[in-house]
Amino acid sequence: MIFGSEMTGQEPPRPSQAGDARPFQWPKGKRAAVSLSFDDARVSQIDTGLALLNEHHVKVTFFVQAENISHHLEGWKKAVADGHEIGNHSMTHPCTGNYAFSRHNALEEYTLQMMAAQLDEANAEIERLLGVKSRTFGYPCGQKFVGRGVDVRSYVPLVAERFVVGRGYLDESANDPYFCDLAQAMGTPFDDLDFEQMKKVVEQAAKDGRWVIFVGHDIGKRGYQVTDSTALAALCDYLKDPANGVWLGTVGEIGEYIRQQRRGSTLVTLP
Repeated sequence: MIFGSEMTGQEPPRPSQAGDARPFQWPKGKRAAVSLSFDDARVSQIDTGLALLNEHHVKVTFFVQAENISHHLEGWKKAVADGHEIGNHSMTHPCTGNYAFSRHNALEEYTLQMMAAQLDEANAEIERLLGVKSRTFGYPCGQKFVGRGVDVRSYVPLVAERFVVGRGYLDESANDPYFCDLAQAMGTPFDDLDFEQMKKVVEQAAKDGRWVIFVGHDIGKRGYQVTDSTALAALCDYLKDPANGVWLGTVGEIGEYIRQQRRGSTLVTLP
């Protein structure tokens, strides 16, 4: 009988840092890693976010709901041209039907076959419209199941088959690079936070040698599902300062680095 990594072909994780004599080796002596990500392909990410991010020379991961790309197609083409990563966030953003907005698109009514179609159709639409292949996925609402009761199934394996990283949402920890399951990496919300709150998350990650994946939605004036643009600018400056020892990279870059390190390779390096 075959179990675990023997069945999937994935490399088993090394012991967590708490049980390892050596800290995880981030590139060039960095103490931690941070990725900035934004969900849904919201218009403010293009209208407000791109100029701010480009001013600070920061590349982020946009997890796009594929059916939204065409609403601002030229802006999303510019995001690609500017070097930002485009991740998959499904075609229609299915979540639990307990959310009124998803009642007619409820995960409780999905099957694994339906979810696989969501992933594949979104990948095809992203490639058709933007000319890129997504290597990362952001779980809509951070939820990873389909079905109900005894028929509930995880769709994490579908994500693991298709992507380098699957990113969650509303999680309570940064990612331990030795131990984390890259198919369900933890995502930390930073909507409605000020800079000091964001900085505190990063400082804890640096202390523990971990990877923070921040998750935002709109970009603008601080509010519900809005990452404050002033705080975001300050965070970019903080993360770019070499004195703070943080590697700021896209979800795909850092996920691939972790995967290569687990395999004993040094192919992925900082520019």
